[in-house]
Amino acid sequence: MADVSLRDVKKQFGALSVIKGVDLDVKDGEFCVFVGPSGCGKSTLLRMIAGLEDITSGALSIGGKDMTSVGPSERGVAMVFQSYALYPHMTVAENIGFGLKMTGHSKAMIAERTAAAAKLLQLEPLLQRKPGQLSGGQRQRVAIGRAIVRNPQVFLFDEPLSNLDAALRVQMRTELSKLHQDLKATMIYVTHDQVEAMTMADKIVVLSAGKIEQVGSPLELYHRPNNLFVAGFIGSPKMNFLTVNVTAGEGGKAVVSLPGATVVLDAGATTIAGGEMTFGLRPEHVDAKGKGDAQIQATVKLAEYLGSETLFFVTLADGSEMAVKADGLASQRPGDTITLGINAKACHLFNTDGTAVINGDLTR
Repeated sequence: MADVSLRDVKKQFGALSVIKGVDLDVKDGEFCVFVGPSGCGKSTLLRMIAGLEDITSGALSIGGKDMTSVGPSERGVAMVFQSYALYPHMTVAENIGFGLKMTGHSKAMIAERTAAAAKLLQLEPLLQRKPGQLSGGQRQRVAIGRAIVRNPQVFLFDEPLSNLDAALRVQMRTELSKLHQDLKATMIYVTHDQVEAMTMADKIVVLSAGKIEQVGSPLELYHRPNNLFVAGFIGSPKMNFLTVNVTAGEGGKAVVSLPGATVVLDAGATTIAGGEMTFGLRPEHVDAKGKGDAQIQATVKLAEYLGSETLFFVTLADGSEMAVKADGLASQRPGDTITLGINAKACHLFNTDGTAVINGDLTR
């Protein structure tokens, strides 16, 4: 296996700049996930690593070797696409081994690697079936098996679960995570689903408009987002944002005026200039029983009772809205007044350009 390094990598289609100078290191054996909204450039960046898109400028190395201008077949990577791209007239075994056959490997080698991949992916009973006789999840495992038999240095996945139903996506997420643990391979995975990113990744790369917004572990991005974009993208439901007035308090404190209450945040060594700022608080960090450092009153507008949890969408005294994640036994109904508790250690504060100045981090 190998590490992957990108240095000031750019991609232009004519006058259109799609990737705007990416610097990134993916360590050997790491599971790295590119995440971001549609059109942010994550699939283009993956295809550039695979060699399916030319690099306009910058440098790419894999395993310490310069691969910037090397052809796709010589980069030591294997890619699993969103579409399964299986040959319908071939059996599962033939599909898995087809790439090896085309590169001149012996029948014995093809059979050995196909059997090993089938065992790893629990495809052994299906080897003589054709793709039309398989479920979506089974077809995707065949596509992964076709990549495994090549013994690549790096696995590349381009939204491989997007064609599956919700239950199967959860199952395949688990299977891919187990596969990574078994192979100890370098894997780069593209998705627009931040839940996939949070559950599978060692490292998440958040992209927006062709630029990296933040790189870090799932919990680093969840607890310490660099800016409003990352804070709003990571987490489901997304973080609540309120426009607030902030004044500097004594001893490195920031006094935040919320609708009907104030909360004092610890700014640490950060200098708070005060004025209008954006206050952030995740729905799961709002206490629906009113426990916390400050309390605010809200009116329930919508309630979603999900069994294990309840989601409330509420309106505050000034008309602003929040989402609140409560336990499954919460019984408030639309129209009810609810007291919400605010934990100062869970609160975030962003300045006028969207940069985080205070990160609420419950892990500290």
